[in-house]
Amino acid sequence: MRSEDYHVLEKALSWLGRDQQCWLATIVHTVGSSPRPIGSLLAFNSNSELVGSVSGGCIEEDLIDWVNSGAIKDISCDVFEFGVTAEENERIGLPCGGSVKVLVQVLSRASDFSWIEKVLQSLLDRQCVERRLDLDSGNTCLEATTDFKLLEFRERALSQTFGPRMRLFLIGAGQLSQCVAAIAVAMDYEVCVIDPRVKPIEFWSGPKVELVRGMPDDILKTRTDSKSIVITLTHDPRIDDMALCEALEGPAWYVGALGSIRTTQRRMERLEELGIPKAACDRLHAPVGLSIGSKTPMEIAVAIIGEITQLRSYPNSDT
Repeated sequence: MRSEDYHVLEKALSWLGRDQQCWLATIVHTVGSSPRPIGSLLAFNSNSELVGSVSGGCIEEDLIDWVNSGAIKDISCDVFEFGVTAEENERIGLPCGGSVKVLVQVLSRASDFSWIEKVLQSLLDRQCVERRLDLDSGNTCLEATTDFKLLEFRERALSQTFGPRMRLFLIGAGQLSQCVAAIAVAMDYEVCVIDPRVKPIEFWSGPKVELVRGMPDDILKTRTDSKSIVITLTHDPRIDDMALCEALEGPAWYVGALGSIRTTQRRMERLEELGIPKAACDRLHAPVGLSIGSKTPMEIAVAIIGEITQLRSYPNSDT
């Protein structure tokens, strides 16, 4: 499964490969709430084909109309603002006073094929790369980066980081994993469920995700990176502890474990007996999830994804 950015750029590359005129639209600024976040991409061509989204559909329709009328035929790069009137707010679905600025860039095979191809390869390699666009010249340059940075747009210059989706490893294929996976898939996480037991894998009724039968430590050893999340959910120490031993000393960004405070204390004692250093054990988020009084599987799933979302948005927050 590829990210939405990957699909947008891949389609743009295919159009360029056929020498078809196309454009790339990027949300660079929003005021108030917006149907799509800053950095969202849309590619569209002269045949009114499009992939991606920058609104609920109205902005896309305007851009296609502009193509058909020739209004943006000669534009290299420019920024257009939508939602500046009450009528546009209502049409696009923005709150009163809200607006969206969209950067529209014409793409050409000569100047854009190469950087798009390199971005796609970086995403396949699970590497971050920064796109820098000069609006006056239309030139794009790329720079490798280790961290994902928020989009910056100022003084006719765009800086945008493309990076791999967060990869979520769920240990255990039970009902709670199905609930967590459902929310994670909707939020564009790449999800892999690992369980050495036959029946939980066979009776999986959650969303379509990668299901792997095997011991989690063997699988995590070769597949985790700094954009990975590992959460143990089986309640079976023979499975969960092996996963935690590997994840806590590996490169995973976040490691969490389901269980009560008492269960967590016993787990910490076992990990210490297994030789896991205290510094590694301190990385463990347990009991996993925000403390919101959750009881049902879906409520617990909301708490888990909520904590991950909070930490991604505010890395230094105290959860």
